[in-house]
Amino acid sequence: MTEPMDAEALEARLREIGEARYHHRHPFQLALQGGELDRCQVRAWALNRYYYQAMIPIKDATLMARLDDPDWRREWRSRLVDHDGDAPGEGGIERWLKLTDGLGLEREMVRSTRVILPTTRFAVEAYTHFVRDRTLLEAVASSLTELFSPKVIGTRVSGMLKHYDFVSEETLDYFRPRLTQAPHDAERALTYVREHARRADQQQAVLEALVFKCDVLWTMLDALQHAYVEGHRPPGAWDGKAGLVAGATP
Repeated sequence: MTEPMDAEALEARLREIGEARYHHRHPFQLALQGGELDRCQVRAWALNRYYYQAMIPIKDATLMARLDDPDWRREWRSRLVDHDGDAPGEGGIERWLKLTDGLGLEREMVRSTRVILPTTRFAVEAYTHFVRDRTLLEAVASSLTELFSPKVIGTRVSGMLKHYDFVSEETLDYFRPRLTQAPHDAERALTYVREHARRADQQQAVLEALVFKCDVLWTMLDALQHAYVEGHRPPGAWDGKAGLVAGATP
């Protein structure tokens, strides 16, 4: 890119990246919402995704500390409350643990993250390090996958409720607030990017940041597909049997 785009053209390019590269097209995601996975595979997804959910407020706290504008810090602070809550037992992380509880996974095992896939850990840590080490503009832009998440959330929830008798609306309660939180967060981040990405090099960096984040999410599903669908589970990863609560159906 040698010449800068106007803000509308930049936004259009970002949305094109999301349509082409967001994980709504991944085979594992399609199988999850289409009822093609067994209980073990759904559990593996929830178990591994927990690490991503748990690291999001840490990522956001790192980003917020870099914002020198108090208005933007106040804006970003709501993301921490969304995930951590205002008190114990509240917030998105707690709702995700209720999801893993409902799937019959021991909470201590889930929270320990000791049996997640190595690729899950590498991908999530690559994202947190990206937000810590790259420019603030790139860090903000990497969150723009939230522009595309509501459509996936709605399809995922409706598909899982239709096809899996071992989930319920209560089990999937994590996703309900995200239908309003994610669009709000995405629009604010998009506003920041539109205001601050003026030069051609800044705009190129913004586009590449979104590609990187899409790659993180895609890679996490690649790992699940390889380990729990194709049967190439790495040593030390959850075996589908250990860590189930008493009485849980295998």
